[in-house]
Amino acid sequence: MSAAASDLLPRVLAGCNFSRPMRLVEHEAIHGRLPLRGRERRGARGHPLVEELELSGLYGLGGASFPTAAKLRAVAAERARPVVVVNATEGEPLSAKDRLLATYLPHLVLDGTAAVAAALGAAEVVVAVDTGSAEVAAIVDRAIRERPEFGRRGLSAVTALVADGYLSGQDTALLSALGGGSGRPSTTPPYPAQRGLRGKPTFVSNAETLAQVALIARYGADWFRQLGTEHDPGSRLVTVSGAVARPGVIEMAGGTPLRALLHAAGGLTGSVQAVLLGGYGGVWVGAGAGDLELGEWALRQRRATLGPGVVFVLGADSCPVAEVARATRWLADESAGQCGPCIHGVDAIASALEELCWDGDRSGGYGRLERWCRLVTGRGACALPDGAARFVLSALGVFREAFDDHARHGRCDLCTETPLLPLLHPERMPA
Repeated sequence: MSAAASDLLPRVLAGCNFSRPMRLVEHEAIHGRLPLRGRERRGARGHPLVEELELSGLYGLGGASFPTAAKLRAVAAERARPVVVVNATEGEPLSAKDRLLATYLPHLVLDGTAAVAAALGAAEVVVAVDTGSAEVAAIVDRAIRERPEFGRRGLSAVTALVADGYLSGQDTALLSALGGGSGRPSTTPPYPAQRGLRGKPTFVSNAETLAQVALIARYGADWFRQLGTEHDPGSRLVTVSGAVARPGVIEMAGGTPLRALLHAAGGLTGSVQAVLLGGYGGVWVGAGAGDLELGEWALRQRRATLGPGVVFVLGADSCPVAEVARATRWLADESAGQCGPCIHGVDAIASALEELCWDGDRSGGYGRLERWCRLVTGRGACALPDGAARFVLSALGVFREAFDDHARHGRCDLCTETPLLPLLHPERMPA
């Protein structure tokens, strides 16, 4: 990161010592008391907070990258009193940022939540956490009890545990689970903003986005835009792992070059085959992509994404075909099992990759992989098939030589090495 950017960071992580949760008095000593402003007579669509968020250019940092102000306006347009849901789940195994925020900086997340609830005139807040992170729910519960906004003026706030899984953070699946349903994604429309938790208009946002809302509510859009680029303003958290010296969660300015981010993670620990951006719904880029700007707008010009803020560096001591096959099978198994593109399409892609990895191209599946990936895209109730296709298609391009070699000869010497990509949720990563 540039010297100018590093002088303005950290923002979200300011004052965090990563050893214990920050108490409210400590939080307010750093940021001051949150200025709360209730819903305007003209409605939240014209609320000063919504207008600042629009000027800031803040978009959702959970993976979908939808403009935050537009989502708020959509909820405000409904007649019924809305619900605010904080998505603090961590369905992506390569991400640790939202769990980190809920654990160490719960008041920053609750600031943004309270600001949004006040703007919308919401009466109910639900903070969703994975069942495997019950200790995080206890931390958030204690933080809620410290705050004067909750329990007064009719605004209640509770935590709720939802099942661990890749789809646990998908908004419609999350709302289904919170409402006592199947926890499966549903087709849209209606969107959560129209009909969400228990049929009420619902504003769903991940923990990091709400932490950024808290800062914009205090300091404004111009301050937010002092970092980043015109199209990728502000800062964001990125979980960096793999072949780097100091894996963890790093706060960077929007548009930071990949090379600078890896330098901030302590540099590389050896030779690199490729870098995975965006996790298991993201894309692989070649080892020479150090000048690539890490911002959602900039990456979309390259048909890439940071998704939930993930950068994984694949070292030379692993077979990329085996890694991709194993991860794609995991995605197929994580499917809700309710749509054809997942039940048949992603499963067929995973099976073809497994055969290719171990036995070569016996059934001709290798030649059909690209067509199958394109067939499943845009056809599911959620984005899992799209993400799986993006992940596989990018791998076929970046690792073409390795795939061709496996098609001819089957398994290689590295196929039986310990896999590097985690498929279960890792322990909390340090910052």
